[in-house]
Amino acid sequence: MANSDLASSGLTSSDLAIGVDIGGTKVLGGVVDTNGSILRTFREDTPREGGDALNRVIASVVTELLSTHKTENIGISAAGLVSSDRQTMLGAPNIKDWDGVNIAQALNKICGINSIVENDANSAAWAERVYGAGKGQENVIMITVGTGLGGAAIVDGKPLRGANGTGAEFGHMRVVPDGELCGCGIRGCYEQYASGTALVRQAKAAISQNPDSARDLLARGDGTIAGLVGSHITDAARAGDRLAIAILQNSGDWLGQGIATLAMLFDPSIVVIGGGVIDAGELLLEPARKAMMREMPFVGKHPVPEIVAAKLGNEAGLVGAADLSRN
Repeated sequence: MANSDLASSGLTSSDLAIGVDIGGTKVLGGVVDTNGSILRTFREDTPREGGDALNRVIASVVTELLSTHKTENIGISAAGLVSSDRQTMLGAPNIKDWDGVNIAQALNKICGINSIVENDANSAAWAERVYGAGKGQENVIMITVGTGLGGAAIVDGKPLRGANGTGAEFGHMRVVPDGELCGCGIRGCYEQYASGTALVRQAKAAISQNPDSARDLLARGDGTIAGLVGSHITDAARAGDRLAIAILQNSGDWLGQGIATLAMLFDPSIVVIGGGVIDAGELLLEPARKAMMREMPFVGKHPVPEIVAAKLGNEAGLVGAADLSRN
């Protein structure tokens, strides 16, 4: 929809927002209306060198979208620790030379736009709360299960950012004292037991102990343990493979144990699970529900949250960042 079409549609520039989702391989921007609909997208590859090169790519994506849809609402979604003023990337574990960079200031210097920066999990949680699985709920927890484990909390209708912008980093909640070493530098983090990476690690360990039980599972890749990825486990489980089902049940159990703790801390009405591993659906969610009920204090004496799958998929970060830029 070009600017000339805005009047006939009833939309104004203030109804529109641009969200940009920063991924490891692509920078995806989109124009989003107040219904959460994406009117136009534009993407470029994520530069490996990160830093200033990435800032220029983001500016290029935003500039292209502004050429057809004028708005002053621009939100950037990226994985990492974001300052409470929504300006600076305090720590970006997957992007080179972005730690401590004031992204909003850099973009303004390059192309004169004003923008806000949001943690990707916060962006996704907000989108699910406004338009998706948590629509209409005031207290929502979202857990994104991918390579790592991201988290976000909506408390009384507002994203929880904390004093320094680093609140709700659930993935680094310690669940096993002296457990698996995490990339953050401590041992026993939640994401070391309930993430997609953990799922594959647990699968490889199980296969090593009993290779004969994994013939079907391994055949979905290149036939080797090294070639196994999370989607192979999900596909095999859906086809009824017992080992794959057991591996997903174990991952779901760990997920639910963490949720039991988070539910007592935040008292959400709903817990939304997103990320690539959610393709497993109930094979993951049902074990998580059972574990939550088993591990939750005072169970039976208070309401418990629903545990549901996210609805917006890979578009959640883009949509959420766009919508949050209006606030």
